[in-house]
Amino acid sequence: MNIGIVVYSWSGNTLSVAEKLRDRLASSGHTAHLVQVKVVGERKQGARDFKLDALPDLSSYDALVFGAAVEAFSLSPVLTAYLKKVESLAGKRVACLATQQFPYPWMGGSNAIRQMRGLCRAKGASVVGSAVVNWAKSRRDKTMTAAIDRLSGLF
Repeated sequence: MNIGIVVYSWSGNTLSVAEKLRDRLASSGHTAHLVQVKVVGERKQGARDFKLDALPDLSSYDALVFGAAVEAFSLSPVLTAYLKKVESLAGKRVACLATQQFPYPWMGGSNAIRQMRGLCRAKGASVVGSAVVNWAKSRRDKTMTAAIDRLSGLF
């Protein structure tokens, strides 16, 4: 299966999880591509005034994983803006990944996943699963491993 992993990563944390997921999917026999959503110029975390760089073409992928960090208990405004601009996800199997600093998913991660699911479904996607990685040091490795296991098992 040809899988696109589309992430916005301000600090590099979400990107590091996406890289591990890409490697796991590839080792399972899938073709997995990592695509970063970027903004033009610098963006301070929390800033809502930004311009998206080029929008990657998602038509060649059989399935997609979208990922971003939680900002202010919600989905990153950058990935939100990106998903709103995507023309269609009809016929695509989609999984959602959120990373957050707080130790429990109800502290923003669950809301970010809900927002991602809604945006993807509005574009015609079949959302097949999700995961939240808690970046707090004591839970990071455990939640990252669980997220990679869960997401890679969906495809």
